[in-house]
Amino acid sequence: MPTPIKRLLERNALLIAVSFTFIIAFLSLVSLKGVAKINISNSDKIGHLVAYFILGLSWFHVFKKQRKKWLYITLLLIIYGMVLEGLQGTLTTYRTADLYDEFANASGVLIALLVSYLWLKKREN
Repeated sequence: MPTPIKRLLERNALLIAVSFTFIIAFLSLVSLKGVAKINISNSDKIGHLVAYFILGLSWFHVFKKQRKKWLYITLLLIIYGMVLEGLQGTLTTYRTADLYDEFANASGVLIALLVSYLWLKKREN
């Protein structure tokens, strides 16, 4: 990655993570009626997994020098996904809570944890 882009991402890591957290909340609670759907089996689960993977990467990057906090971040992100699924089922009439979406969300966070850990281990060696 070019150094200016890397520096820009480093300086704004917290802003990026917070922004992505709000974007996921927004996209989880708005009506997606009229948005084109992809005709791939379980494409929404892949979307959940990718979104939470990126969310996890962004937060693990913010706390990359405080790895002891990663367990708490992991738990908070998984709970965040569960809360948003619950809100979809209780606050909206156009979205439904789905246990498989929660599994996809948690899987994305756990994969991000693994990738972040392996990436930092590789950089240390």
